[in-house]
Amino acid sequence: MIITKTPYRISFFGGGTDYPDWYLSQSGGVLSTTIDKYCYLTCRHLPPFFNNKHRIVWSHIETVSQVAEILHPAVREGLRYLGFDDSFGIEIHHQGDLPARTGMGSSSSFAVGLIKALTALKGKMISKHELALMAIELEQNILKDNVGSQDQVAASYGGFNYIQFHRSGEIEVEPVILSQSRLSDLQDCLMMFYTGASRLSSEIAGQIISGIKDKQNVLSSMEKLTEKAMTILSSNQDIDDFGHLLHETWKLKRDLAQKISNPYIDKIYSKAKAAGALGGKLLGAGGSGFMVFYVPFAKQQLVKESLDHLLQVPFKFEHEGSSIIFYNPQHKEENDIHQTDGMYRLAAVV
Repeated sequence: MIITKTPYRISFFGGGTDYPDWYLSQSGGVLSTTIDKYCYLTCRHLPPFFNNKHRIVWSHIETVSQVAEILHPAVREGLRYLGFDDSFGIEIHHQGDLPARTGMGSSSSFAVGLIKALTALKGKMISKHELALMAIELEQNILKDNVGSQDQVAASYGGFNYIQFHRSGEIEVEPVILSQSRLSDLQDCLMMFYTGASRLSSEIAGQIISGIKDKQNVLSSMEKLTEKAMTILSSNQDIDDFGHLLHETWKLKRDLAQKISNPYIDKIYSKAKAAGALGGKLLGAGGSGFMVFYVPFAKQQLVKESLDHLLQVPFKFEHEGSSIIFYNPQHKEENDIHQTDGMYRLAAVV
């Protein structure tokens, strides 16, 4: 049995420059961190004593006889991508600390955790970089999802990173090195709220991708803000400037696509600013989900009161990335039974 633990992420600056349509011609850069909220995937060979080969549990329960019949696209195509067929029984369970489709990179965390679990089940170890590239391949080229390349890298590597996307296609991960006190100062000034809504980001991301040629100035400005944020963090500059910069990137992000924000999100943002937040942004492609604000400690109670209709979600930065937290290889005799009977069961909750 294999259990993987894969973090979700908060993206501060540079979102949009991680789409291949942009960075393969212009380069890009993203500043993000993973947090102590995770998705967990349990994967094992299933003993051949069940009537059905595949069982998938997500928003509903589906029971099928072949991998090709699995409705969950990431599970179905992930199994195919990694060379699994109906020769062996497999069971997969997914649980997450945060709801899906809320801007926290949950789909990429799922893809990363799935690949790490299934490769481990095959008795293979892969590097963080290879894991990220395989997840990008699965989401972008196999599933054809409208996703960038930052979430897979963040989930694989973990930590607070400056992720650079080069025109050559190379992806470079530079850890943000800060003193513990400065890192704590930043973390203590961040507040995250759940807007109570979820959405499929693919439509909004599709708008961003299709409009990249018309938004070159906006994306270039967003990339420059990423560099400014790095300068703020690595110097003795007032850490509050990081919050002001978040406000600047939010104004730019709203110009990328029509549906990134809406009156409901704008009202939340205005209330937070009026109560003392220096800046903030909606996480993910946009539309709904989680919002993060930079709020000096003295103003945090006021912001919390002004947004008392929303759920505040405390969090801490994490530094491990996707990891295997339980590994118990099965005996050859069990595998022989699977090969003989060809039973296959899968359960995934997303």
